[in-house]
Amino acid sequence: MISQNFTFDSGLFGFFYRILRPIEWLMTYVMVYCHKFLTFIGFSSGPGVAWVLSVVLLVILVRLLILPLFIKQMMSMRKLQAIQPQMRKIQNKYKGKTDQASKEASSREMMKLYQDNHANPAGSCLPALIQSPIFMTMFYVLSAVPYIARGKREPLGAFTLKISKEFEQTQIFGIHISDNLTTAQGAGKIVIVIFIALMCLTMFYSQFHNTRKNMPRASMEGSQYRMQKMMAYIFPVMYIFSGVAFPFAVLIYWLTNNTWNLGQTLWQVRRMPTPGSPAAEEKQARDRVRENNRREKAGEPSLEDEALAKAKEIQEKQLESGASHQRQQPKRTKSKRKR
Repeated sequence: MISQNFTFDSGLFGFFYRILRPIEWLMTYVMVYCHKFLTFIGFSSGPGVAWVLSVVLLVILVRLLILPLFIKQMMSMRKLQAIQPQMRKIQNKYKGKTDQASKEASSREMMKLYQDNHANPAGSCLPALIQSPIFMTMFYVLSAVPYIARGKREPLGAFTLKISKEFEQTQIFGIHISDNLTTAQGAGKIVIVIFIALMCLTMFYSQFHNTRKNMPRASMEGSQYRMQKMMAYIFPVMYIFSGVAFPFAVLIYWLTNNTWNLGQTLWQVRRMPTPGSPAAEEKQARDRVRENNRREKAGEPSLEDEALAKAKEIQEKQLESGASHQRQQPKRTKSKRKR
């Protein structure tokens, strides 16, 4: 059972959601056209899996749109992580100094460090800032669907009364897509709990793997590192309580998004690790093995043999240079006597 009034249209929430109305309107049309595309390629129209997949396609479209921003974020994070040891030196240098001159000097040195390394502290936050309104509108739209379907709220964008009824009647794993943990019945509650657990696990492992593998070894100490590790444990737990109130469609959106994040993190850590991190050391070892295999097939000497040959060549040149110096006899200078 749902309440008679849609609370998200009133109060402080109503104010923010009215500001986001253009995104809400656009999102409804994206989902409806995704559904039409899926029915066009063979999925059944009406209530069914096509509506579930339209939510998944919405995530994929959003993530593809912000992919350039993710690449920019990834490069910015690599630069910030690489200069953390230098940042810590500046912080320790001015630790305990509260006078204005020390604060200004610390800010100048930190800013110069950012500029010299082309690092932007705000660059890693941009994709998250863009995704937040999209997630908020997704939550709003899917929460509004039952009210639209039952005539308690006016239609929203492409979600007319007919489409909202069709969407609300969609079931997957024996649960309505608009249900949450409190409204689901029987086995539906277990399905929602499983989705919440998977959602939190994917989020946790993404943060944990990045913290454990993709930070410079010099940064794996101190209070800042301990705080990052703590956040990897705390944030997933916090989302457990949020997931209880979300409609099942939002959980599908969220799990898909977290799975995408996890895949991006695994790819980033393996292919573009932060310099000086354990992942960078592992990549260097993999690249060395790959290059030696290539050289073996091409009949070329391995990297180790090549390095040994270069070392011998340098040693021989040094010996020849030393021998030549020893063979050279000192010249005597003749002095003229003054008569």
